[in-house]
Amino acid sequence: MRKLFQVGLVALASMILVGCGGHGVSTRRESSAAKERLAAMKSAMEWQSAKQQLLSGNTAKALESINRSLGLNPNVAKSHVLKGRILMEQGDLEGALNWFGTAEGLDPENVEAQYYSAIVYERLKQPDESIARYRRASDLEPSNPQYVIAAAEVLMDQGKLEEAETELTSHRASFANNPGVNQTLGHIAMMQNKSEVAMNYFEQSRLAAPDDPAIQNDLIGAQIACKKYADAEHNITKLMKQKGFEDRRDLRLQRARCLVELDRPMDAREVLVKLTTSDGGASDVEAWIELGKLSYKLKDMNRARTASARLVAIAPERPEGYQLRAMVFRKAGAMDQAHDNAIKAVAIAPTAENYVLLGLIERQMGNSADAGRCFAEAIRIEPANVIAAAQIAEIKTGAPVHQAVAGVPDSE
Repeated sequence: MRKLFQVGLVALASMILVGCGGHGVSTRRESSAAKERLAAMKSAMEWQSAKQQLLSGNTAKALESINRSLGLNPNVAKSHVLKGRILMEQGDLEGALNWFGTAEGLDPENVEAQYYSAIVYERLKQPDESIARYRRASDLEPSNPQYVIAAAEVLMDQGKLEEAETELTSHRASFANNPGVNQTLGHIAMMQNKSEVAMNYFEQSRLAAPDDPAIQNDLIGAQIACKKYADAEHNITKLMKQKGFEDRRDLRLQRARCLVELDRPMDAREVLVKLTTSDGGASDVEAWIELGKLSYKLKDMNRARTASARLVAIAPERPEGYQLRAMVFRKAGAMDQAHDNAIKAVAIAPTAENYVLLGLIERQMGNSADAGRCFAEAIRIEPANVIAAAQIAEIKTGAPVHQAVAGVPDSE
């Protein structure tokens, strides 16, 4: 009996020991899982901090945070992507590529790894690799048009406009009403000198995003190129009513040019005078050019003279100031000064227009042979130049010289 009791105690002890061993293993497993969960939570918190620091521009702090995140949990693809983005911002493009590559290895279908790799390759002047990455991103996320647009823009930068157009149109069934796709197609058409096509694309883009100022601005440019000046002026006026666009100098200049074409010269002059006298106006070359040309056309010689002097002072490397001075001096009968300025205009820009101006001055000074050579050169540059052709005919017949100037006819 005693022996049986001892055997039972041994068996019971064995059972207790076995049970205690199983409980220890389970506890260790639960402890390990808890530690992993805690590490994952801390890693996620560090990742979130790194992202916010990156967005706020503090890349040094962001790098510290993402390194802590990766130290706690190195197997998350998006953490490697974020570190790559931080290195991109710090200018370490090769380092960024390495981290994007690690992310891709962890998750081959991570779209951001492809997208940001494409951006880096674009900055490294490796367009083929960049396009391939954008296309891979598009395959992974076909509903997102930004990857197709980005690939097309790389092709545009290479001058491959037809390929860029195909890149977009091949996906257009999915993005027929996407404003970004239509806007980029409009840019391609403008680069191909297809202004009407571009205008139609920009119109479609505006219908999808009526409040996007960039699209409105593109549409205005296309309308001006298509000589739809009334539509352009209307849209400029609407755009200038939006917050932040009230004092845009480029829009005011575009409006002035439209007003000239719409035969509203006095309204255009008012816009240009305000442009040249407001803050920044003293150095606004384009505004002074437009004011000078319009003043000459309106026979406002004082303002034309002021504009020409201002242009020569602020843009001596450009021909417009000398051209305008030559016209003003010629109008006043100061032929030597007119001749000197016309010579300078031709030297800077040997265009048909400037040769015609110089030829008219030479002829008025009695230098018919030199005038004829100027008009002949103008026709060589621009065979359809009617003023040069008429002047050559007049020289041959001995007709008197008149005051016409290419682009700015004098109504005398």
